[in-house]
Amino acid sequence: MKILSYIKCLYGKKMSINNKKPNKLYQYIIDFLEYCEIEKNKSSHTIENYHHYLERFAEFSQIKDPKGIDLPSVRKYRVYLNRLQNKNGKPLKTSTQNYHVVALRAFLKYLAKQDVETLAAEKIELQKIPDRTVDFLSSEELENLLQQPKIDKMRGVRDKAILEMLFSTGLRIAELVSLDRTQVNPEKDDFSVNGKGGKVRIVFLSKDAQYWLRKYIYRRSDNQKPLFINHSEKEDPQNLNAGRLTARTIQRRIKRYALLAGITKKVTPHTLRHSFATDLLANNANIRSVQAMLGHANLSTTQIYTHVTNQELKNIHHKYHGKGRKERKD
Repeated sequence: MKILSYIKCLYGKKMSINNKKPNKLYQYIIDFLEYCEIEKNKSSHTIENYHHYLERFAEFSQIKDPKGIDLPSVRKYRVYLNRLQNKNGKPLKTSTQNYHVVALRAFLKYLAKQDVETLAAEKIELQKIPDRTVDFLSSEELENLLQQPKIDKMRGVRDKAILEMLFSTGLRIAELVSLDRTQVNPEKDDFSVNGKGGKVRIVFLSKDAQYWLRKYIYRRSDNQKPLFINHSEKEDPQNLNAGRLTARTIQRRIKRYALLAGITKKVTPHTLRHSFATDLLANNANIRSVQAMLGHANLSTTQIYTHVTNQELKNIHHKYHGKGRKERKD
């Protein structure tokens, strides 16, 4: 179903259940979502999230006209979000609360463009998020992980190719599982991927990633479209009924390989993405280049890696710290 049909159907049902006509606020929300789809070319995922966040605000505030949106009503809403618990009984993360506020600010900016009297978006500030920490693998941990797939089986060759590819490209798991065979030529060391927000970027294959990708692809004799497919325990190169490998399956496989490798920290596909970025920066790659390879819209997102890769600070510490103390002999 088209996103706009879905939204209008949902609002129509909601209002008919309550035996009310759509109020001004709901109508403007629908108009805003249409604007996001057509003028802003937002993804259906983003639009559905905006719809969820704005409907939550409308239901909580009971405001029926954009004129009624003011700082006190927004503050009460934010207190509500801060105390709200998810289905697991845990409070909403600060980042999740901010997503709600971002959607509301985007809506208010749209209303201002339409000359609709309401609260100025600039008056709403986002909640400060604590600095993120990232988990990544050391060189030894990475090598141990990469050695775990049993390459005498089709599944092992596939998994080896996946691990090498994740570390070589820094792909997100959703980007990896969506790849088709026609998109990736193992004889070439680069290919384009349609990333987050529909943005296309170029990613690069190392020699090892190319080698194992070739081993996997050339061993297959099926005509399945996906680059990575399910393989049963029984060796079956044709695999005529296999489906696209899911992100959940890859997550489970990597978790298993990490345990076999004796790695105690939690290892996910995203850990390999973190390892990709920290490896580049630790070897003095330009942060702007790393930003482009990761597909980050903002440099600030890439900068979370710099505090663990700043070799210059480490050198300064070694050179100047504790020079008045006696050096240990052991």
